Amino acid sequence: MAANGYIMLYSWDQNAPQTRRAADLIEEGDVAEGVYASQVGGATRRAPHLTKSNEDYIESIYRIMQEHNAMDGVRSVDVAEQLGVSKASVNKAVSTLRDAGYVEQNRYGRIQLTDTGLVYAKRVWRCHRMLRLFLVRDLGVDPKVADEEACLMEHALSDDTQDRWLAYLEKQGIAVED
Repeated sequence: MAANGYIMLYSWDQNAPQTRRAADLIEEGDVAEGVYASQVGGATRRAPHLTKSNEDYIESIYRIMQEHNAMDGVRSVDVAEQLGVSKASVNKAVSTLRDAGYVEQNRYGRIQLTDTGLVYAKRVWRCHRMLRLFLVRDLGVDPKVADEEACLMEHALSDDTQDRWLAYLEKQGIAVED
């Protein structure tokens, strides 16, 4: 968002981007505070201000919670190990995610997803699994390569595109579990 309080909305269907005041978008219910809206080819993507890196952290926290049945939270050292980053990097990301309302950290240092964080993480992880499955099953990509490339691709898809892709796979008899 520009310093003047305006946000740019882009569409392939228009010659020029629309400029709208962020406050008007929030008031009209088009976006919530802390959310940006972009329109590409008619598909609107509403997403919090999370970088690809922060999406990777939230996804990692969720995956560790699932793998270890750790509903009481995960240790930052486990996240660092899974992502191949330093514990300091994890702590910085956790601070950002906590400030944005996606995680909480108890006094013993265990990281837990908030309800909002859990919904967001499930969506990113499901998209990752969908992409990996499609790349391996339909395109014959090596599973390791497919996993790495799914991790890159998952951040670029709008919610609408994800939903359509999942529906397409389901029509093919392929289920991607929640």
